[in-house]
Amino acid sequence: MAAPHSPRTDDWWRDAAIYQVYPRSFADGDGDGTGDLAGVRTRLPYLAELGVDALWFTPWYLSPLVDGGYDVADYRTIDPAFGTLGEAEKLIAEARELGIRTLIDIVPNHVSDRHAWFRAALAAGPGSPERALFHFRPGQGENGELPPNDWPSQFAGRTWTRVPDGEWYLHLFAPEQPDLNWAHPAVRQEHEDVLRFWFERGIAGVRIDSAALLAKDPALADFEEGVDPHPYIDRDELHDIYRSWRAIADEYGAVFVGEVWLPDSERFARYLRPDELHTAFNFSFLACPWDPDRLRRAIDDTLAEHAPVGAPATWVLCNHDVTRTVTRYGRHDTAFDFATKAFGTPTDLGLGTRRARAAALLTLALPGSVYLYQGEELGLPEADIPLDRIQDPMHFRSGGTDPGRDGCRVPLPWAADAPYAGFGSRSEPWLPQPEDWREYAADRQSLDADSMLTLYRSALRLRRETPGFGDGPLRWLPAADGVLAFARTDRLVCVVNLAPGPVGLPPHTEVLLTSGPLHPDGTLPTDTAAWLRT
Repeated sequence: MAAPHSPRTDDWWRDAAIYQVYPRSFADGDGDGTGDLAGVRTRLPYLAELGVDALWFTPWYLSPLVDGGYDVADYRTIDPAFGTLGEAEKLIAEARELGIRTLIDIVPNHVSDRHAWFRAALAAGPGSPERALFHFRPGQGENGELPPNDWPSQFAGRTWTRVPDGEWYLHLFAPEQPDLNWAHPAVRQEHEDVLRFWFERGIAGVRIDSAALLAKDPALADFEEGVDPHPYIDRDELHDIYRSWRAIADEYGAVFVGEVWLPDSERFARYLRPDELHTAFNFSFLACPWDPDRLRRAIDDTLAEHAPVGAPATWVLCNHDVTRTVTRYGRHDTAFDFATKAFGTPTDLGLGTRRARAAALLTLALPGSVYLYQGEELGLPEADIPLDRIQDPMHFRSGGTDPGRDGCRVPLPWAADAPYAGFGSRSEPWLPQPEDWREYAADRQSLDADSMLTLYRSALRLRRETPGFGDGPLRWLPAADGVLAFARTDRLVCVVNLAPGPVGLPPHTEVLLTSGPLHPDGTLPTDTAAWLRT
């Protein structure tokens, strides 16, 4: 069993390595085909050996799972498919004993249509206090047959659904996810109570889903492109909500990371002021193609965005919504955009794997914190899901043109020679594993000095143990075209070669780690990264 490491007790989150757990697909403890908290508990030694500081769990609450758990029916109840509240408390405590903190997801924009509040609203009828907790409105047209406005959906399809009494309710996502009315004090009070509920159980922080969408234009006016303020994105009312949340988090020493997709860097930084969110996800880097100029610009822009408010940057290559790194980096277009996802996009997995290995060292060398999505440390590619097994609503609401997000959510392979590659013991996983999944199994990679898992373990150990990594300054170094080279403190240097041919390394006293072997003459191959001490 891996030895626990001593967790930092100060601003640990400023340079933490945080591992994202998608519980449904991580490990199946009871053999029913669905990942669960019992499965996670059995794999805590693996996570400690990997060297992460914290775990972020996507929703584990009671849910119909229409949108992978982001349709929450009860925030105080663990979904029976995952376990019990008692198991969650044990998991939080056992992880902490190994030096690993726990963060959970909060989905404040909407709830499930099976949430008690929404069921009561449907039963109560038009004009009721219960409906005031949501956005119910009469329709337009002669008989109210048209939606109240023309707001576009975050998924494909309509944003309004009509109920039998004739009124319509707003849902920026799927119809099973009605939006809450954040102008109502009861909505604010309920979420503050939920935060306290989980902080009391020992969680160290919260990831806020769709953090910029909560507040809506009270008039629910039609959408007009370019009009400021936007009717439902990044409205000024949000900041008062997060200031009240921050006061609660400060009582418990807990932290927030916001999912904030905004093109305006100045407005993005407002969420990171000292009395609001601690950190926010960096999507410009995540979506950036494997291109030296674009990557450098994304890094510079990210650091510049965070500097005025003194917040640390966050870096992530992939998550439960995004095409896996190995697959994306092996394509002709290595950027990520939801609008361009399509079936049958060719990829070169060998090329993608080399680039993903180099990107791992690049990301882990940058100043700030880093988020690692489960399975990235195994080098898993995006899986092709048979049409009759796809479950993601993005696929269905697109009319079947979008492959959806299930391809990055396939259950993990743990043991090459075990049933279902060690994910579970009895039942087929909820999403099918590809035939070659065993090749990526953690037990097999643990014995391979050249595996992706070994690379991540080595890099995370060095990042933790070597002064100079984590939060702090970054200084770009002169480099050939197509090469990224930067210095951290304590004589640490990271070099990433995206040029078409090998390049020489800068003068150094030690090679700490490389993403692939150097050439015999000591030069750095294409699509390879190196950590050096000068």
